[in-house]
Amino acid sequence: MRIETRVSERVKKIHPSSTLAITSKAKKLKSEGKDVINFAAGEPDFDTPDAIKEKAIEAIKSGFTKYTPTTGIPELKQLICAKFKTNSLDYEPNQIVVSSGAKHSIFNAMLALINAGDEVLIPSPFWVSYPEMVRVCEGIPRFIKTTAENNFKLSPQELQAHISQKTKLLVLNSPSNPTGSVYLKEELQELAALCVSKKIFVLSDEIYENLIYEGLTHVSIGSLGKEIYNLTVTVNGLSKSFSMTGWRIGYLGAPVDIIEAISKLQDHSTSNPCSISQKAAVAALGMSDEFTKFMAEEFQKRRDYIANRLQAIKKIRFVMPQGAFYVFCDISRTKLSSAVFASRLLDEALVALIPGDAFGRDDYVRISFATGLKQIESGMNRIEEWVKCL
Repeated sequence: MRIETRVSERVKKIHPSSTLAITSKAKKLKSEGKDVINFAAGEPDFDTPDAIKEKAIEAIKSGFTKYTPTTGIPELKQLICAKFKTNSLDYEPNQIVVSSGAKHSIFNAMLALINAGDEVLIPSPFWVSYPEMVRVCEGIPRFIKTTAENNFKLSPQELQAHISQKTKLLVLNSPSNPTGSVYLKEELQELAALCVSKKIFVLSDEIYENLIYEGLTHVSIGSLGKEIYNLTVTVNGLSKSFSMTGWRIGYLGAPVDIIEAISKLQDHSTSNPCSISQKAAVAALGMSDEFTKFMAEEFQKRRDYIANRLQAIKKIRFVMPQGAFYVFCDISRTKLSSAVFASRLLDEALVALIPGDAFGRDDYVRISFATGLKQIESGMNRIEEWVKCL
């Protein structure tokens, strides 16, 4: 057997994570006792609420450790339907699939929708896994470059210019990772009308919906009429809103035919998501919104502090994030690529952040403010002093 045939062509198309080198180096430096400030994290730094943990412990003690229905336990699916109603989305339990994280939900949806050669439109900057998932599905990612002047949001004109006969799916992420941009209802209505007219499906990734600032309101594109509802897969989960990243529970709502396809995929891949985590998810979705509001308030304080500090650094520009917990920073004035910027900052100032090439923009870096204010202050002090020396 020839060496080059040992691995499938499908997998060869996947690009390695450009964030791995930075995160691995940061962990190594920390293990050596170095005082590394981590601005790379993609998860809330708050602990999972006790009520959720207690429900999981109860599930273990009661022996709820066996297989469950592939698409999730009925109790949880009913709660997810109720949650979607807060987004003006009317899904029945047979329109819900619970999966092992929102990432798994997105992958399932793409596998169910994309044929070989189908084009998938992805606004840039984008979350790192979208294009790689499309490639695994043998689709073709088509990137639409958005601008800081429009807060990195896709306009109808930009969308129209990239639609072809092969366009099958548009990926939307609001609030956005990495930019923190949030689409307004009027903006989504225009995009929805165009997708309906061209019969383009929409994958709406809404995992950061509860982390929105300045009084803005999250809007689900699938709620904007029957026609767009029938073309939309709405993805959400518990990782960000309830600080449950490691519990791996995500979910989606979609038309029944898409759900049936996804159910078959999950039957033959993972089967059910973790039974214990599903019971924990029941507790999470039964809680008041006190915890998520607390997190959002704390994240906004951190965002405002970082924004104030960044304004004093002449070589860095940014757009104020309206949601999520990241600031996407324009470093073009430093004349460094994002990978060199991130590598040198870690080596020389012991601050870890993510290079923008991972998100499709090599003239940017992503700063996460999912860490305490004391750490943020120390990290910003180091960045300010380091950039001055460039």
